[in-house]
Amino acid sequence: MNRVDRLLALILYLQSRRTCTAEAIAEHFGLSVRTIYRDIAALGEAGVPILAEAGIGYSLMKGYLLPPVNFSEQEAYALSTGVMLAQRMTTHSYNEKMQSALDKIKAVLPNEAKQRLELLARGMATPTTEHPQQADLSVLQQAIARKQLLSFDYQSASQTHSQREVEAAGLVFYLGRWHLIAWCRLRQDFRDFRTDRIHNLQLHSEQFQARSDFNAKDFLQNSTPIAQLTAQVRFIPAAADRARREWWQGITDEQQHDEGVVITLNCSDWGSLACWLLSLGTAATALAPDEIKQELCRQSQAILALYQTT
Repeated sequence: MNRVDRLLALILYLQSRRTCTAEAIAEHFGLSVRTIYRDIAALGEAGVPILAEAGIGYSLMKGYLLPPVNFSEQEAYALSTGVMLAQRMTTHSYNEKMQSALDKIKAVLPNEAKQRLELLARGMATPTTEHPQQADLSVLQQAIARKQLLSFDYQSASQTHSQREVEAAGLVFYLGRWHLIAWCRLRQDFRDFRTDRIHNLQLHSEQFQARSDFNAKDFLQNSTPIAQLTAQVRFIPAAADRARREWWQGITDEQQHDEGVVITLNCSDWGSLACWLLSLGTAATALAPDEIKQELCRQSQAILALYQTT
């Protein structure tokens, strides 16, 4: 990105936020803080009214706006891909809003660009699946952005039901599910609610004061079990590819051998690792340490006892 494009992008970035620090801007653009200071100074010299407040950050003077910016053809491609992916990860009502936004972008593209975008759409696909049964993400987003109270029926993993009133803090996607992180007035603490277990969702006009500065990235980092254990496992090549894609607690090392691929897997407990390795059958062989071998034997014997006839 050349400097002119970067300065324009910086204005758009400031325009989309009330305040932001130089450090946050530098992280967003992948630049040094010193470069951001120079860019902000250059914008000020060009007449862009940027306000700076110690300890808070930078902001644009109220009322200063750039004229509407048209999307480029490549940006339309990116949003088209986003709509396609949303069909797999969100609800039908949310996907409709994504499609509506894409249609508005297409409306201002030149005819040739529209035709290329339609050609691209026909050339891309994901597996056809039913829309996931989960709470309406657009309602949850509104509750977070506007600090409005939510109520719903929640079904726990043990199939028990309870009525909850919550103060929504964030939405995170992990382990193939969207999760609502919210302060639960019943439990008097922050709780993690899987959105596919939320029913009869209601958004209320009552507003609340945020209890903390919730950050989804920090939440995921702090809530993920620490993987202090490692195991060496030999995989056949096809299973090694699956391990790279699926094992969520990380890989430390990988070595090619005549007998297969030896991968060092990180894990927080032997039980979850053994359960996953058993799903690979004979395509994976635990080499070390003895603890993972013992756990595999224990779980295998339990499975055998479950199906063994007398």
